[in-house]
Amino acid sequence: MIRLSGLSRCYQAGEQRVVGLDGLELEVAAGDYLAVMGPSGSGKSTLLNILGLLDAPDAGEYWLNGEATAGLSEARRAALRSRWIGFVFQSYHLIPRLSAEENIELPMLLAGIDARLRRQRSRELAERLGLGDRLRHRPGELSGGQRQRVAIARAIAMQPELLLADEPTGNLDSRAGEQVFALLEQLNAEGLTLIVVTHDAQHAARARRQLRLRDGRPVAEACLEPA
Repeated sequence: MIRLSGLSRCYQAGEQRVVGLDGLELEVAAGDYLAVMGPSGSGKSTLLNILGLLDAPDAGEYWLNGEATAGLSEARRAALRSRWIGFVFQSYHLIPRLSAEENIELPMLLAGIDARLRRQRSRELAERLGLGDRLRHRPGELSGGQRQRVAIARAIAMQPELLLADEPTGNLDSRAGEQVFALLEQLNAEGLTLIVVTHDAQHAARARRQLRLRDGRPVAEACLEPA
């Protein structure tokens, strides 16, 4: 599903040139479960931004489902994001004035999906994620775990094949964090490709593969049996 070859990305911070990624090679098959770890500044978020087509590398190649992404127009990148990729963030990024249902429906609304189908799909997802009685609540009326489940429902509303999660339990207590990881792993078991950035070694150990980055380069990669 994903193939990276010689991927590099640098940033200018004042007079200093900062390396985000340095010649990264990586392949991720459909249905895989990869945990990405490393200290702050190691390139984890840079990698997710490129995988999510939110940023472009300075050098190297990124193929998504066989399509080379270098040089694509922003319209084509947006179409690929909508078709293939869902995002889950540490800070939820829900719209405060919208209800849980409206937040879940948002990507479908932007994609021009019929209102009745949007409503049906959002309610099915909410029921599945234990949010059936919270659809009318705004984010400020929900717990952290509930907000993250709304964010996950929104991320999979367009039925993507790749889910990118950036520290998805960073703002949650241990119980809510465990529930969120269990949900992500259930989606992976159903065939969704899952790439998670995490600082939690115990959560990372549950993935089938671990990639550890430092200064934009892999320092270790392991293939594991999930716990």
